[in-house]
Amino acid sequence: MKKIVTIGVLALAMVALSLSSSALGETTTWQGKKALWFAQRSPWHAPYAHWKYKQPVALVVPPHANMQTHWGWGVGNTRMTPINHQFQRPYPGESYGVGCPFYKTPYWPSDTDQFGVYYIRGPW
Repeated sequence: MKKIVTIGVLALAMVALSLSSSALGETTTWQGKKALWFAQRSPWHAPYAHWKYKQPVALVVPPHANMQTHWGWGVGNTRMTPINHQFQRPYPGESYGVGCPFYKTPYWPSDTDQFGVYYIRGPW
């Protein structure tokens, strides 16, 4: 009986450790640390506002998405960049106010960044 209880307690401890390590997995890897470093030093949006909301819009993507494609009109204007910013309960921040002018969406946009919608990864 004592052996069964000991095995049960060890199994529960292993499950608890695996859950906590998987929740912290993104910040313990090299890529997770690099994304966190860039996210702390750069804004989550570009200078364009969404046409309807008059400010940038955060599009939350799955937490394991790590790259995004920017489509541009013209020769060689398609590129892939990492998604560095992470959505957390304290929202990345309101993007309006004094000192934050945003460009309107152009009538003929030449890049997907000019639509004012920017990717942010979901919570870990």
